Amino acid sequence: MARSETQVGIVGAGPAGLMLSHLLHLHGISSIVLEARSRAYCEERVRAGVLEHTSVELLRNAGLSERLNREGLQHHGIDIGVDGIRHNISFLELTGKCVTVYGQQEVVNDLIARRFADNGDLRFECGDVTLHDIEGPQPLIRTNKNGNFDEIRCDYIAGCDGFHGISRFAVPAGALTVYERNYPFAWLGILAEASPSRDELLYMHHDRGFALYSMRSTRITRLYLQCAPNENIDSWSDDRIWNELRIRLGCTDGWLPAEGPILQKSVTGMRSFVVEPLQYGCLFLAGDAAHIVPPTGAKGMNLAFADVYYLSEALDAHYRQNSDEQLRQYSSKCLARIWKAQRFSWWMTSMLHRFHDESGFDHKRQLAELSYVTTSRAAATSLAENYVGLPLYT
Repeated sequence: MARSETQVGIVGAGPAGLMLSHLLHLHGISSIVLEARSRAYCEERVRAGVLEHTSVELLRNAGLSERLNREGLQHHGIDIGVDGIRHNISFLELTGKCVTVYGQQEVVNDLIARRFADNGDLRFECGDVTLHDIEGPQPLIRTNKNGNFDEIRCDYIAGCDGFHGISRFAVPAGALTVYERNYPFAWLGILAEASPSRDELLYMHHDRGFALYSMRSTRITRLYLQCAPNENIDSWSDDRIWNELRIRLGCTDGWLPAEGPILQKSVTGMRSFVVEPLQYGCLFLAGDAAHIVPPTGAKGMNLAFADVYYLSEALDAHYRQNSDEQLRQYSSKCLARIWKAQRFSWWMTSMLHRFHDESGFDHKRQLAELSYVTTSRAAATSLAENYVGLPLYT
């Protein structure tokens, strides 16, 4: 059995785990990142990529923005469409801030490259990973790849391994409270080789279901259609997808999305999920291991960055100042932000998607809400403040 020691063992090489490792490095704190998947899988997995103003600030302050500054697509607002008419919500005018479209896989690529450049200890394809003695005072992580065992002793473990990871399940039954909501629809998402044909994201409310027009780069667009949770992706030919997008996204002024070869398509379920607390003994949960938000509010990766920022600051206070107060406050501080993001994501989702509503009450309520948001500066400002990101450095 190979043995290692470090101050913080990090499970998961997604945005949360990699960012935490980098922030700890900046504080002079050692870490080892363990990932069951291959490096190529982590670098190539396509996920959402809307970065809040606060996340962009964090990346720049951490010295990770060189490619982001060059390739990120800055957006000054969003458009909300109702009955084929677009209404612009100007983040820049309402808040003085904006968001940046930069794919999650690009963030992961930047972080992996930087951690290796800084001689970081990243271990991919670790096989089975298990957590032990997480109550303290010195937990350990074991890996087993084809009978080859590794053991890593550490002071703390950060569970950054996603919703389906092993970290949350290492906590004894009953120690965590789960809050969850599953939505009666999903998103059929595509990546298309088509240059963006508009400057802002378009969130479209339509009688046939919600649709979203977004982009990933100057040559790739990302589009979504509301569909059933059990939708059979094989029943959606490319022609059927583009026809439905033309119907739902079509505007009264004649605008239609630019079309091109579909590079990828998938169906993503919609759920809200939070566990409390985010700490058990020496284990701290962060990112999707602790919470999931519906993608309508573009909060997933941004919440993960906030979690690990607070955790890195708490660990710095522990090692540098011999103070554990921030570690004790980690869960409550993160949860205050998480629940505000959950509220906003639920609100955006419930406002824009069509629900099965035989009485028609919810549909009429949605239309009234959309009218209010698109005509009231106060309502638009509330949307803008939440979308660009609530203050991180508090």
